[in-house]
Amino acid sequence: MNSKEEKMGLAGSIASAFVRSKITPLLVLGSLFLGLFSVWLLPREEEPQISVPMFDIMVPFPGAQAREVDERLASLGQRKLLEIPGVEYVYSTADANLAFFTVRFKVGFNQEQATTLLYSKVTANADFFPTGAGQPLIKPRSIDDVPVLALTFHGKDAGALDLRRFAASAREEISSIPDISETALIGGHKRQFLVRFEPEKLSARRLTPLQLAAVIGGSNRNLPAGRTEGSDKGILVETDSFIRSIGDLKSTIVGVWDGRPVRLGDVARVSDAQDEAQSDALFYGRAGEPEQAVTLTVAKRKGANATVVASNVLERLENLRPSAGQAGIEWTVTRNYGETAKEKSDELLFHMLLATVSVTVLIALALGIREALVVFVAVPVTLGLTLLVYYLFGYTLNRITLFALIFSIGILVDDAIVVVENIHRHCTLDPECPKWKAALRAVDEVGNPTILATLAVIAAILPMAFVSGMMGPYMMPIPVGASAAMLLSLAVAFIVSPWLFSLILHRWPGKHGHCKRPVQSVADRVYIALMKKLFSSRAAMFASLGVTAGLVLLSGWLFASRRVQAKMLPFDNKNEFQVILNMPEDSSYEQTRKAIDELARIARSIPETVNVQSYSGAAAPYNFNGLVRHYFLRGRPWQADLQVNLLPRHERKRQSHEIASAARPLFQEAAARYGARLQVAEVPPGPPVLATLVLEVYNEDDAARDALALDLKKLLAATPGIVDVDSYMPGPQPQATLAVDRQKATLNGISSDELVRTAYVALSGAEAGIAHASGEHESVDINLRLPAEERASLDWLKRVTLYSQAGVPLKLSELVKRTDGEAAPPVYRKNLQKTTYVTADVSGELESPVYAIAELRGKVEELAASKGIKIKQYYARQPDLGQGETALKWDGEWQVTYEVFRDMGVSFMVVLLLIYGLVVGWFGSFITPLIIMVPIPLTLIGVLPGHWLMGSFFTATSMIGFIAGAGIVVRNSIILVDFIELRLKEGASLEDACIDAGLARFRPMLLTAAAVVVAGAVILFDPIFQGLAISLIGGAIASTILSRTSVPALYWLANKNRLQGGRK
Repeated sequence: MNSKEEKMGLAGSIASAFVRSKITPLLVLGSLFLGLFSVWLLPREEEPQISVPMFDIMVPFPGAQAREVDERLASLGQRKLLEIPGVEYVYSTADANLAFFTVRFKVGFNQEQATTLLYSKVTANADFFPTGAGQPLIKPRSIDDVPVLALTFHGKDAGALDLRRFAASAREEISSIPDISETALIGGHKRQFLVRFEPEKLSARRLTPLQLAAVIGGSNRNLPAGRTEGSDKGILVETDSFIRSIGDLKSTIVGVWDGRPVRLGDVARVSDAQDEAQSDALFYGRAGEPEQAVTLTVAKRKGANATVVASNVLERLENLRPSAGQAGIEWTVTRNYGETAKEKSDELLFHMLLATVSVTVLIALALGIREALVVFVAVPVTLGLTLLVYYLFGYTLNRITLFALIFSIGILVDDAIVVVENIHRHCTLDPECPKWKAALRAVDEVGNPTILATLAVIAAILPMAFVSGMMGPYMMPIPVGASAAMLLSLAVAFIVSPWLFSLILHRWPGKHGHCKRPVQSVADRVYIALMKKLFSSRAAMFASLGVTAGLVLLSGWLFASRRVQAKMLPFDNKNEFQVILNMPEDSSYEQTRKAIDELARIARSIPETVNVQSYSGAAAPYNFNGLVRHYFLRGRPWQADLQVNLLPRHERKRQSHEIASAARPLFQEAAARYGARLQVAEVPPGPPVLATLVLEVYNEDDAARDALALDLKKLLAATPGIVDVDSYMPGPQPQATLAVDRQKATLNGISSDELVRTAYVALSGAEAGIAHASGEHESVDINLRLPAEERASLDWLKRVTLYSQAGVPLKLSELVKRTDGEAAPPVYRKNLQKTTYVTADVSGELESPVYAIAELRGKVEELAASKGIKIKQYYARQPDLGQGETALKWDGEWQVTYEVFRDMGVSFMVVLLLIYGLVVGWFGSFITPLIIMVPIPLTLIGVLPGHWLMGSFFTATSMIGFIAGAGIVVRNSIILVDFIELRLKEGASLEDACIDAGLARFRPMLLTAAAVVVAGAVILFDPIFQGLAISLIGGAIASTILSRTSVPALYWLANKNRLQGGRK
């Protein structure tokens, strides 16, 4: 080697070590193998895992009213729970007989550590529980609790009992499948032994309901008695009195009257039937009458492959197909997130391959087939190693990780393009030079600026990893994957590209020698003339820069005028949505069923609907959205859910959001006839929230707070574009209170406990034990209760008889006094402060909560002023109020939107500082970095008009594309400025150096932009990542065209006085 080659820099030294090494092809093959291995091992999921430790704590407080529960339990519990390190929010609901807490730790907090801290705190403070409070039940909640599979069993002639029994056998069949964490049955009715006592018959035999319960429980026993020891062997002995059949139960002797035994069948209607739970599930096909249904849900373990789990379950269930056919039962898969995850990942893997092939074809057309072959190898090698990084870091294969790779292709190919294009140029300059030497010279020449440019792109992308809130870990794979891909692509460009390109040129030199000299194009001649005009005319120079600045300002006007709207994430295109129905609290269960049936028939009439399931008095299978909103707790008689399943997205023209929005007025019209409230709940494209719009009203005065919340609810309902308005204030629910006459009861030797428990058994029923029947997959309870027709009113109080110690019969109505009123509403707190929640959604022209809040905040001030209330509005932090103060906290999607754009804005500032520092360190100048970074705003000329033309929201993914585009712009600018200074060192004039840079470096810049456009086009029509694609494509096109003139022009302006005579 000559002296020049011996003094190569880092890039040239790396290339020199591998350009003729036998290990290089092994590295290529090994990288490809590791990539395929990682694809095979990475678990597939539709959404990324978000670690947000969340716990529900339920503390029973029997007999306490809501206010007492709040004062004695909820307030104290909030104070103690907020002392736990890492806790961000504590929500509490104080209702009659129960305190309910939800504890949410900060995003990213370790789940196991959170569990330990919470259990330790609750256990250590058990002595603070008020007398009468029960033991707390703690339920951890995580995204892994969300069922990945739902199977709905139904049949035209199958009853609810038979369906439930078959579904239970199916659950048992699949229970041994690995990686299943939890299964649940929704709908149907279990088998029960019903004991419906008749008050008159009990009274005639001087028996009470509680005596029946005690006798049934005492008669249903089996215990080991011990073991006999003989001379040669022993025998185990047990005593058995189990109730195994309905006959055993009917014949149970519950007392003696008039010298004769009284059997249970003498005083009660005893039957083997289905339970009387007020819950039901129905399956609606495309036509015909609805069918009774039971849904089996399956959740997977953490880190398990959803696709594999779902596939194994469906395969195992085929064993039950013959028996199901005989019973007239069939099942429909009404959710399969494993299938959708596989479909999405397969589609994105194909798009990744398509993007790679497209970029390769682009390089082939622009540089030649030989250069394209290098790119075709370099990109898969880089992607394979990046997939390995995902595997090692514990990521899953989901749409975010794969989109990160597709997004990266347009950027990472730049290293290969720059190196290959420069090798191509060196071959042109010295056709007789050996190809491997030409490759080393080319790599060494562009190596250092390529390293700097790559670090600049990483500096632009990596700060996005520090976005806080739930959106942070959701988008984390993008900065992690893209940064890893950039570093790996740099290594591949220095190790693989020179080796492969020199090998190809050696084996396949071409017909015209090694390389052909490029011919100056018409565009190049126009560029030269334009730049000479700018350099010779100060007016032309400043006019050009002024027009460019004007285009930037005009693009910004699109955002300011709301022609381009900001939103956290656009609406996704899912194959499902839900309808959440809340009837008036005093509605009967039958009325609820009637209302949900009408809504189900409306949903079935939607052309894109495949099937519908209704759940009355029970919660539908919940998704991540439902997990956060606690939809799984919906089980009251006035509550119902609708699950609407749509055609696959490739088989319909309308997106799911458009379908749901079009159906909402039909649903609302039907619900209004029943005085009901409803929400059309779509699967969110990102982290879920309580609602799109959440207004948290704070005031310690319950009446004042609820009155204001009611007024705000009316304000929202009257505002165009605001839909699905609701609140956490329940409607009036009549309540009859049976006040015990303690004096009379005590004088007669009857305890208040006996009175209270008798009333409970009569109305709600009591489980007197289980029947030990064989062949059942669920327990068969023995349920003691009044007959259904007796429970329609409180007249049974006059017929149920208790007995004094002296044996005097007393009707229950003689021992209690009835007073009618309304049930006390629950009390809500968030981080110790009392609050009332008002929720709503946004629909219409402005579907972003940002603009809804901007329109409403003034109206809220006016409303409060008209009521004589001084209100403080909070947008980003929790209120901290004094006594008597009123506050409104805007929450919901707005909170996530604010956090995302705030953190990304801060990230962008950090990006600018990092890039500035890198460039200052490289060029040794404080002015040159500013010239390099000035073109960053030029991307807006393509970004914002692109969103306007596509009718797309400017979203978090758009911001990611804009920030990444800033890195590409800086990369191009660095290459331009570095070449200018290289030419100046070679003795060129300032004007010639600036023009030569635009000529020599425009082709790799153009190829990079074209690669970004091609890679971005693959995801351009994805509903979530369209904004990212638009930002990348528009920004790359605008910045590439404009920076070719603006960077040399600015460099010339900044240095023309310093460089006398055009030279240093």
